[in-house]
Amino acid sequence: MIAMQEELYKVQIDDIFEGPMDLLVHLIKKHEVDIYDIPIALITEQYLEYLQWMKAINIDVAGDFILMASTLTKIKSRMLLPVHEEETDDEDPRLEIVKPLEEYLQMKSAANELIARNLLGEDTFVRNPNQENHSMDQVGEIIKVGLFELIDAFQTILEKISEHRGVDIITADTVSVRDRIVQIVEIFETRKSVTFNELFPINTDKSEVVVTFLAILEMVRLSLINIVQNTQTGIIRLFYL
Repeated sequence: MIAMQEELYKVQIDDIFEGPMDLLVHLIKKHEVDIYDIPIALITEQYLEYLQWMKAINIDVAGDFILMASTLTKIKSRMLLPVHEEETDDEDPRLEIVKPLEEYLQMKSAANELIARNLLGEDTFVRNPNQENHSMDQVGEIIKVGLFELIDAFQTILEKISEHRGVDIITADTVSVRDRIVQIVEIFETRKSVTFNELFPINTDKSEVVVTFLAILEMVRLSLINIVQNTQTGIIRLFYL
């Protein structure tokens, strides 16, 4: 169980990271399921776990996330109801979320195509930051890392630290998020980039690990860093902007 003091720094994710639909897409891709045949019980359970986890480390969860959780829970409840023979032609309850998912994926695909364009002499479209000339990890495609990929990577780090230290309680009596940001910036002053894992030594106290993660999110919000991942190696790397 993770316990934190209420006064610990909160990170706002509105307008800088993905929203509830992105979390849903992330879970669907993670479990390699078809959007037309979503295992609603599994996805709903996983979705709620992500929300609880974000709240536990003081990531502020917007109302849209709660609304999506409510929608998934409602669909799950409807799926559990017995289906009578005369009702076999009724619409699948999951279509309530499948239709918005289809539209969202189409819009996201179109948006990604526009971002990828680099029109010479025009400022209608800007250069995709993912395509910047990152000198590290050049073998394989470089893609931008989203909030939920970062959460997955961070959860893996927490599990390793738990195995190493055997401590599950996190307190706030550690360096502040602002101080940790300063420390990370100092690292960037001597290095062009740093891998995500390098910022989380295995012998670090869990409270410091959480503060470091919140500091990274805040640096993204402040447009201080760019975070990318090599699709071949899986390495997540932070670049100072």
